Amino acid sequence: MVSKPPIVNLDTAPAYWFLNALHLVLALNEIGEGAYSLIHTTAPPDFETPYHLHHDEDEAFYILDGELTVILNGEKSVAGPGSYIFLPRGVPHGFRSSSNKNSHMLVHAIPGGKVGFVGMMLEMATPIQDRHTLPEPTPPDFKRLAELCEQNKISILGPLPR
Repeated sequence: MVSKPPIVNLDTAPAYWFLNALHLVLALNEIGEGAYSLIHTTAPPDFETPYHLHHDEDEAFYILDGELTVILNGEKSVAGPGSYIFLPRGVPHGFRSSSNKNSHMLVHAIPGGKVGFVGMMLEMATPIQDRHTLPEPTPPDFKRLAELCEQNKISILGPLPR
């Protein structure tokens, strides 16, 4: 039983640089047996994920600022601030930050913990201390990404469809 709730905010959450975007880990929920994870992501303009699918987890996005173009099972949708997007396991998807400014979103992975997307991200990402001075973008190591995705039951299907 938890006597005092853990409090994490954008200044105290562990920060990671992953695929040229900032990811702040707000919840891994080890207390709740990995029921969910919550990540605050800052994606620069033109950031995009590969087209992929999760075999064992659902994802949900809540857009705080900016705009995402989401491809779900081949269908394109554009989501702005206040939008909620549910991406079920087993369905191909990916997204692109389609705003001319940084997009900020909450990414909810269910189940959570250090498996699936979060497990893969934590293994590949670079921890950063200064979240206000971000690293320079670099080409991602797609071979390593594919290996870690496979280990975490995520299939990369190719580049994000235009």
